[in-house]
Amino acid sequence: MKGKCALVLLGLILAIHSLSAQVSADCASAIPICSDTPVNGGTQGFGVDDFNGASETGCLEETSSGAVESNSAWYRFRTGASGELGFNIGFDTDEDWDFALYKATDCNDLGEPVRCNFFDNSDEEAYMGVGEDPTGSTDTVLYEKWLSVEPGEDYYLLINNFSNTNSGFSIQFTGRIFETNPDDALDCSIIDNLLGPPVVACDNETFVLDADTDDANDYSWYRDTGAGYQLLSGETASTYEVSQSAMYRVVVGLDDGSSIVSDVQVAFTEAPTSYLASDETYCSDEGYIDLSQKDEEVLGPQDPEKVRVSYHRSLSEAMEGINALPREYPLMIGTETIFARTTSMENSGCFDATSQFELTVGSSPLVNFETDVYICESRDAIVIGDLTPNPDYSYAWNTGADSPSIGITEEGTYSVIITNTADGLNCSKTVNVEVVVSLAPKITEVIIDDLRPENSVEIITDITGEFEFRIDDGPFQPDGRFTNVAPGIHTVTINDRKGCGQVTETITVVGYVKFFTPNGDGVNDEWEIVGLDALEDPLLHIFDRYGKVLRVMDKSSLGWNGTYEGQDLPEADYWFRLSYIDPRGQRVEAKYLNAHFSLTR
Repeated sequence: MKGKCALVLLGLILAIHSLSAQVSADCASAIPICSDTPVNGGTQGFGVDDFNGASETGCLEETSSGAVESNSAWYRFRTGASGELGFNIGFDTDEDWDFALYKATDCNDLGEPVRCNFFDNSDEEAYMGVGEDPTGSTDTVLYEKWLSVEPGEDYYLLINNFSNTNSGFSIQFTGRIFETNPDDALDCSIIDNLLGPPVVACDNETFVLDADTDDANDYSWYRDTGAGYQLLSGETASTYEVSQSAMYRVVVGLDDGSSIVSDVQVAFTEAPTSYLASDETYCSDEGYIDLSQKDEEVLGPQDPEKVRVSYHRSLSEAMEGINALPREYPLMIGTETIFARTTSMENSGCFDATSQFELTVGSSPLVNFETDVYICESRDAIVIGDLTPNPDYSYAWNTGADSPSIGITEEGTYSVIITNTADGLNCSKTVNVEVVVSLAPKITEVIIDDLRPENSVEIITDITGEFEFRIDDGPFQPDGRFTNVAPGIHTVTINDRKGCGQVTETITVVGYVKFFTPNGDGVNDEWEIVGLDALEDPLLHIFDRYGKVLRVMDKSSLGWNGTYEGQDLPEADYWFRLSYIDPRGQRVEAKYLNAHFSLTR
């Protein structure tokens, strides 16, 4: 059961479910129940049709009986306070039960139910109802949302067995209303009986029935365990101490010769036991303790389907059954006492909170050094590990070293076991340091896409690494493509972000057509370089395929018309070489130019 609500017993004793005193198949004679009333089921035969032949009421539909009711039982209750109210109806997992809850004061005017459930039990659940499944199941379809109530509201509850075979059911009320108003959540004034409402208790306690009456001259006590009422010989007092589940009757003889007969049901639920739980030690980096792993110890031989285990921070909270800890309980450094409570699933008033264990959490070592390290291929050695070690930590490297840090020269995986010895718990952590060689950057190619409105340059490298790129003195960027590059001389740079160097190249951005057609039509008749005026003293040599110089051009030259010594040259591919004076005053040849074009006639 989740911690947001506490179970308050209204109980059920399946062992005596055949006793008709707690079953009514007719709404008009619905069994009144209140805060201390145990409710036992066990319906037999079709119920009285309270719906005047209707084929449905709320979510309930007609059954094989020809009417809505089939093996039905009716109960009524009145709220005594305001708050959140729910209930659990327990039954065998191989049975199919349904329910409808009506807010009404008259069986002839029930209206539509305020809560209703008609799902089959193909999932073999053990409970249905309003609120939350007491087993903690969140997947069940047999539960409806909580009911918000005010004082003095009357309700009728119809419980119906769809399969016509049943072994009884239980009803147990739940909700926050029983935390705020434990004594008057439900109004017991609707029950008029000398011995009071039916009684439920735990089997490790006794209960005293009190029939004290004015003008009484004798008392006779009877017990029925299923075979009829039998006189309890010698029991003639006005009170009787009960220790056995049964129906009880008292006959009070009055001075005027008349008598009062009163019956009451008393049922005992098996009280659970909280068995000894061992202490636990954890390290803080484990994050949490799975408290459900302690259930087996606390339960001992008890059936987890019948006894629920919860854990609490204090004995008082365990005794009250409130503020249950989450199953995945976060670890906090230090030692604390966890209190365990075992609670009967049938009767939450039967519990045991005598088990506890110590939870000690040690501090795991903190890692404050890099675990992904790069070593430059040209560097001799680097230091890895903890450069500001904690004096309470010990270190054990897979290299055999026991120092906080070590020097290495090769890439690979280096592991170190760090142990915190300060609190005596010796919490350890294994840390892997991945060392990778970072290669120096290299410019493999520069792709210049020019002779366009916006020239572009792309720097290509075949080295894998964490690189950044820039052109001239601009900012570094994560990729090597640059747009809107002006014609002229530029420097491109690749920098290793891990500090393993950088490389710079000088490039020339000019434009030229990839083919020309010197046929005299005035269109593309000459081949030329665009952007030579951005270079100092450029010289352009044009060659044929055999390396013969066909034309030498400078900044003032016109374009080439495809002739040599006045003769037209044939269609073919031609090459060129461009040189210029660089900023240092030296003549250099332009790199990364395709230096190839075609003559087409």
